[in-house]
Amino acid sequence: MSEQAKLHQNSQTLSLSFESSLIQSCMSLADPDELVLDYTRAMMGFLLLNPAPRSVLMIGLGGGALHKYIHKHLPETDLTTVEINPGVIELRQDFCIPPDDERSRIFCADGAAFLAKPTHQFDVILVDGFTGDGIPDALCSPGFYRRVKAALAPQGVMVANVQADTEQTRDIMKRVGRVFDGGTLSFESDEGGNDIVLAASQDALNAAAQAFEPRWDALPEPHKVTLAAASTRLQRALLKSLRPS
Repeated sequence: MSEQAKLHQNSQTLSLSFESSLIQSCMSLADPDELVLDYTRAMMGFLLLNPAPRSVLMIGLGGGALHKYIHKHLPETDLTTVEINPGVIELRQDFCIPPDDERSRIFCADGAAFLAKPTHQFDVILVDGFTGDGIPDALCSPGFYRRVKAALAPQGVMVANVQADTEQTRDIMKRVGRVFDGGTLSFESDEGGNDIVLAASQDALNAAAQAFEPRWDALPEPHKVTLAAASTRLQRALLKSLRPS
């Protein structure tokens, strides 16, 4: 049974929550395409590994912040978003999410089931699926992460939003590390309640760590603005993840 999605609006923002009081997504009314929450900006850190992915899969729509950002700022990227809750998808106009087109689409489906039979391999998979009780087991099991890896292109990147400093998060890091042969890192969002887990091949992480500055300099200005607050945390995590190839 899908949870009831609730909207909260003030003079500056429109927010989404479920049964708990935790804010799942937030949109600026003045700039609907801006990434308001730090964890969403931090999730775009995959751009330091792949600044121009051919295809991105998102598990979890929420208020569509990441979907909108990718649609606007990565115009050559094919974008698929999977959301299990039809009530969330019904709010797409409230959150100014663009209609489906030839390069982007939103499916109402179970993300774990979708990954069991993916449409193709993806360069980036973003996992941001929460209920009012946290991350459902189906989106953080060992089998789920194995399906994520199988659905990634050879140099693909997974980025997952998880709750900070919980037993579940520690288990998730162990699972992801085993599935990705140790090619994983995490760093905390500025809001304090979220960790960003990034997984890729060790070669890809090493390359991003060793060439961070030139890759940063090559990013288009909108991405630099988005990633500015998280860049030091990401670079520190990349350097800490350095291992022999």
